[in-house]
Amino acid sequence: MSTQAIASSTSAHRRSLFMLLFAGFVLTGVAITLAAPLLPVFIARWSLDDSQAGIFFAVQFAASLGGVWVSSLLTHYWGNRLALVFGYVLMSAGIAALNASTLAAALVAIAALGTGYGMVVPGTNLTVAEIAGPRSASLVSLVNLAWGIGAVACSPLVMLALKAYLLPQLLFALASLGCLLAFSLLFARFHEEKLAEANVAASPAGGVSVDLFTTVALTALFFIYVGTEVSLGGWAAAHAKRLVGGTVGMSTLAPMFFYGGLMTGRALAPLVLSRVREYRLVLGALLLVTAGTTLLVFATKQSVAFASIALAGLGCATVFPIYVAWLSRWYGARARRLSGLMFSMASIGGSAVPWLIGFISTHAGGLRVGLLVPLASALIMIFLVLLLRRKAPA
Repeated sequence: MSTQAIASSTSAHRRSLFMLLFAGFVLTGVAITLAAPLLPVFIARWSLDDSQAGIFFAVQFAASLGGVWVSSLLTHYWGNRLALVFGYVLMSAGIAALNASTLAAALVAIAALGTGYGMVVPGTNLTVAEIAGPRSASLVSLVNLAWGIGAVACSPLVMLALKAYLLPQLLFALASLGCLLAFSLLFARFHEEKLAEANVAASPAGGVSVDLFTTVALTALFFIYVGTEVSLGGWAAAHAKRLVGGTVGMSTLAPMFFYGGLMTGRALAPLVLSRVREYRLVLGALLLVTAGTTLLVFATKQSVAFASIALAGLGCATVFPIYVAWLSRWYGARARRLSGLMFSMASIGGSAVPWLIGFISTHAGGLRVGLLVPLASALIMIFLVLLLRRKAPA
């Protein structure tokens, strides 16, 4: 076979793998955000206060931490295939069982879903970053756009299912899609992933000198960002329901506005990244998150809350993909070993920060006070990124 034919075949397999990962992230976006539009239902079903409701997010992302650890172990010995396959199977099981009749069973289901999520996300992001090379931030933004598509679709799907009394059918349909995806990945061609790893290993460890401070700061950014994103998307429906004009049906759509802003930003990201440096873009994005969250805290009407949460989602769009691109670029061959640490801290952030909001809301005067947590988180991220300006010239 000629060199040109080999290159063409490799490129075709790479595109096929990317399309599977893209489709998988659409389902992942739906799955991990299911708790948000269902939260008012769970609160009413089991008479939960905000602190108790926050346990859903804590369990989901604490379980995802375990998923990250299992994924790191499987990837180290057998590559990404098994981690992705088992991850989607577990996620599907959790989705199917989420509409449980008891709180304990629902928490077990959300734990299974979170574990699968933790197994899927690191391998998907890093595989895409390795495939993309210098275009890593753009392509990681593109695959995370798929996540945004699923997250945006989740709220209206749940609302329609609740109105038509078809929630169990919706959950089983999503679970079936997850199983089909796991089966497809079982037979996908992953050999190009090994080639990418060899190429990275042959290259320098990164384009900048990486010290302990950089590692600590980047780890903190992973922790804080995911906690902020999950908090804003997760508590949006519960907060909107308590404002003027709030109803259960309309408030269920609140996360859609957040993830709609997120999806819009990620769709525009490749175009913007070709014109704006990553460092400047992430600072501007964090300023948008700060502005949107500030407006959300002071909103008194549901319509204002929807606009505020959409603005915050738009700001969040490019932040995480750029963090992942920095991880891949700065650490080179070491990125895979460090990914377990980074994504573990992201899972802990997704577990701890939303729970903290619920705890503060219950004990300090309401959800409006609790939402000061993601506002403070956005300001801390701006500070950390400013400290990293010499490490992020791109």
